Amino acid sequence: MLDIVVPVYNEANGVLRLFAEIEQEIKTPKHVMIVYDFDEDTTVPVVREHQHDYSFAVDLVRNDIGRGVLNAIRTGMERATAEMVLVMMADSSDKLDVVDSMCEMMEHRAYDLVCGSRYMSGGRQNGGPLLKGFLSRMAGLSLHLLTRIPTHDCSNSFKLYRKSMLQNIDIESTGGFEIGLEILVKAYINGYRIGEVPSEWFDREEGESNFHLWRWLPKYLHWYFYCIRHTWFG
Repeated sequence: MLDIVVPVYNEANGVLRLFAEIEQEIKTPKHVMIVYDFDEDTTVPVVREHQHDYSFAVDLVRNDIGRGVLNAIRTGMERATAEMVLVMMADSSDKLDVVDSMCEMMEHRAYDLVCGSRYMSGGRQNGGPLLKGFLSRMAGLSLHLLTRIPTHDCSNSFKLYRKSMLQNIDIESTGGFEIGLEILVKAYINGYRIGEVPSEWFDREEGESNFHLWRWLPKYLHWYFYCIRHTWFG
């Protein structure tokens, strides 16, 4: 079984498209958790109306830790009961045809964390802000070269985690999406087995991005240099 954690913020216009893509692309038995911050979120009534229209279970999960995407992801990870936990965004930015391969790597090849990688051979990023894309690519490729961390795309949130590994990692992030980088870095330093698959990313078509580059950049840099420091100096 695969638990899919989807943090949302007013995604009423796109969440049904996401469900359709999950239905079409992911054959692994799955359970989707839509994690929201407040009852007035426009996503909530749409999910309630359609959550029984699919072959997989869909649950609404209230973020009870504190508002924001960081705490929504943490809530989903804590509430997950399956051994495989996938974090994805509600904007259908990540192409989902690689999810079954990610699950196969974890289930049959004993990986603890599998990264969707836009920057390895076969991966691709389509659109999006140029500066954000440049910084993300440079961070991923340079961290791979400097530390030999086994992914070319450290900043992508599209990652599959082993639940038992998550339970052994103390989360310190305070910002937002850098939580994925923190878990990746700590998993690498602690000897967990990490893999990657080429993935394709598209700039969102509905709504506005909730990614705040300048607010979160220092927090990404903290974990970037944390990885270098612990890899080089122990």
